Amino acid sequence: MKKKWTVGTRGSKLALKQTEIVIQALKTLYPYNEFAVKIIKTTGDTIWDKPLHLIGGKGLFVKEIEDALLKNEIDMAVHSMKDLPSELENGLVIGAVLEREDPRDVFISSIHESIQDIREGSRIGTSSTRRKSQILHFRRGLEIVPLRGNVDTRIKKLHSHALDGIILAYAGVKRMGFDNFIKEVLPFEIMVPPSGQGAIGIETRDESDSVKLLMPLNHENTFHEVTIERELQSMIGGGCQVPLGINASIASNILTLHVVLGREDGEPLVKETCIEDVENAKNMMSRILRLIRDKQKCLPNQ
Repeated sequence: MKKKWTVGTRGSKLALKQTEIVIQALKTLYPYNEFAVKIIKTTGDTIWDKPLHLIGGKGLFVKEIEDALLKNEIDMAVHSMKDLPSELENGLVIGAVLEREDPRDVFISSIHESIQDIREGSRIGTSSTRRKSQILHFRRGLEIVPLRGNVDTRIKKLHSHALDGIILAYAGVKRMGFDNFIKEVLPFEIMVPPSGQGAIGIETRDESDSVKLLMPLNHENTFHEVTIERELQSMIGGGCQVPLGINASIASNILTLHVVLGREDGEPLVKETCIEDVENAKNMMSRILRLIRDKQKCLPNQ
């Protein structure tokens, strides 16, 4: 097995922090190996004036990195699992998924102590169709303000955009050291996160050396949860153009599966929580898919 490895990543502050977490874990396991970082600019890193669902969705943060993997320019790539399309390029695999941070979203505000305090007319920052749908279902009549950028940039826009609050992923806020800004961690009853949120994944070529290297980093429970989420997302389709939240959690062989699908105006189409033995995961997903197909007919490619 070779001694020098090149790790690809986006250049955002959060991406670099997550790559640092991975490399530190690798150095602990392989102290005599060298791990070099290669920053790769993706299409999603060059377009900041439009919501992601209008310019292509999840693949915008992945394609150039996967191209580098396939061209042997890098040995592995660090991703937020929520950014990865449910189908990978041929020849690529998820070599490891680190133990997941809390997958929930958080409410950040300089005005309100709780999301319960927001009222009709409040200005809430998010560019996510999933968050927009669920927050409008929770409180009608809000003004949703498009919001993209690094975690710190979005927090600064609380004041520069005169926002009453913003909604971000807990994992990113915590990893960047901005926990003190969090007013409330949002329960699944209010906000179901997207598949993969909170988990760091490492993508690589389907080759024995890199796969073997990454194997000890894999957190089996998290890998299983994220696999279920990604499989159900693939079955439903639509990517981030669809207001879809999916979260799977496994404890003591029991799977709790939260799924919400709505419209951007806040009208929920499906909101389900299923709790069964994890061995029944396929049946649970099939039932949810049938329910979705029965209650709505507007998803792409359905």
